[in-house]
Amino acid sequence: MRSPLLDTPGAVAADAPDDGVAGHYGDLFAEQRAFLAGEAMVDRSNREVVRISGPDRLSWLNSLSSQKLDDLQPGRATETLLLDAQGRVEHHLVLVDDGEAVWAHVEPGTSAGLVAFLDKMRFMLRVEVADVTDAYAVVSVADPARLTPPAGAVVAGGDVLLPRDLLPDHLGLRLAGLWAHEALRIEAHRPRLGFETDHKTIPHEVGWIGTALHLNKGCYKGQETVARVHNLGHPPRRLVFLHLDGSADRLPRRGAPVTAGKDEVGFVGGSARHHELGPIALALVKRTVPVDAPLEADGVAAAQEVVVPPDAGRNVQIDPALRRRIR
Repeated sequence: MRSPLLDTPGAVAADAPDDGVAGHYGDLFAEQRAFLAGEAMVDRSNREVVRISGPDRLSWLNSLSSQKLDDLQPGRATETLLLDAQGRVEHHLVLVDDGEAVWAHVEPGTSAGLVAFLDKMRFMLRVEVADVTDAYAVVSVADPARLTPPAGAVVAGGDVLLPRDLLPDHLGLRLAGLWAHEALRIEAHRPRLGFETDHKTIPHEVGWIGTALHLNKGCYKGQETVARVHNLGHPPRRLVFLHLDGSADRLPRRGAPVTAGKDEVGFVGGSARHHELGPIALALVKRTVPVDAPLEADGVAAAQEVVVPPDAGRNVQIDPALRRRIR
């Protein structure tokens, strides 16, 4: 769905799958700083929105997904995953319950598959699932506490599900492009489905344990793999943060190979130009790659910073200090 904010003077469309929104509005670094200062919002209206209502919604979602949701309090934003039987990630949802319904936003192009799966799993439970992407747009702010959301909006942490007809007003804030949001996401070591994941990704590999997956809850599809890796083994790959060579005149392509010497050891996820750190990226590499090994991402020299340690699993937790926080 093409955003009307792409008609703003200076707007330049982002790359697929985000080409329905602006990558920037003419000043990438100023937009990052304005967003961090709480003065700007990012249009992420290409994301898709699903509403799940009914009195059984929380217990039902708790039984299907990786997060503990049966006691989720209204207004508290969280994340959850839907896994296949082998524990591989199929969907990543950012969600909030407003006391009457769960609102979730997901990656572009994934809501139809999500809704089809959820409808198939309703059985006789009192739940209703609706794709409301046509009516609601996702926008993001750095400090939701400073925001007075308009009537009809739903706040999910730093994300606001805004009635689409209010999108041109953009909450009275200046606009920052999606590339600013991506730079800060990468800095914060936060994986994105379809960027730092592929069809084989399991939650341990990208650090979704804790943030989107609860280790001490009831059964759900894929739990056996999660428990086995957590208690007995190690994930085959690990997420790394890359400091890229600033002399290169380009960023690595999403999905391009990461190499160590002559060996291909992984692939590039998101990459961006950060207002302080310069060019950065996230990548998924083999667990056995030494943590101090120099890498190349799509031919661009890169130094790695550990996000998921090589000994993840076997009850080893990710050190919270390794996760950057948006300031």
